[in-house]
Amino acid sequence: MASPGQSVESVHQWIFENGDKRTDPWLLVYSPMPVVYIFLVYLGVVWAGPKMMKHREPMDLKPVLIVYNFTMVCMSVYMFHEFLVTSLLSNYSYLCQPVDYSTSPLAMRMAKACWLFFFSKVIELADTVFFILRKKNNQLTFLHVYHHGTMIFNWWAGVKYLAGGQSFFIGLLNTFVHSVMYSYYGLAALGPHMQKYLWWKRYLTSMQLVQFLLVSAHTGYNLFTECDFSKVMNAYVFTYCISLIALFSNFYYQSYLNTKAKKM
Repeated sequence: MASPGQSVESVHQWIFENGDKRTDPWLLVYSPMPVVYIFLVYLGVVWAGPKMMKHREPMDLKPVLIVYNFTMVCMSVYMFHEFLVTSLLSNYSYLCQPVDYSTSPLAMRMAKACWLFFFSKVIELADTVFFILRKKNNQLTFLHVYHHGTMIFNWWAGVKYLAGGQSFFIGLLNTFVHSVMYSYYGLAALGPHMQKYLWWKRYLTSMQLVQFLLVSAHTGYNLFTECDFSKVMNAYVFTYCISLIALFSNFYYQSYLNTKAKKM
């Protein structure tokens, strides 16, 4: 029987040796440790940030937020284009699509789109920093921290082992939703005079819920069919989406339905 130390070493070796050799040389991919360090720093900021800002005035980040949010819109639109066009050119199936591990131009293009999507999740941790600096602690919810913190691990694993295949479906939906979401945040950052044009916030939450329902249906379907894509990853994504559906449904209820009930 292997000792605990040998078991850990075995897992460690498996992580390094079984990655996608195409993506291993790319930034933050080869080892999970950089992502672990980023996550730990993120949790540290979430814990210490509000305490450090407690006796300080909220920071005026209007120019930064405008540039950041509209930059994220452009990035999301570009990634959506890459996922959509590359999948169409590659004749991807929207029901079951194995990963093409070759170095063909289209296979590499899809792998690069997956890596950029993963890296965008690292960039999006800045959302939390902006909340803290502006003292918007009411937006620093468990849902927010859970979603942002876990996505960097989810997509690190995706790029490390499954850079392509039906992973593209998640990226396609999410980049579309984020194009709309960051457009909303960008318009809101322009100032209070924009509020009359931002009546559609609840529909943005609805879009996010529909996204998770579609991904759940997609991965759930492939759990019960013959598909040459990781069953473990499909099971994980399905379970993860169920957790997000529960959390976002609660957010929708508390934000848009429960408030109406209290006013009646």
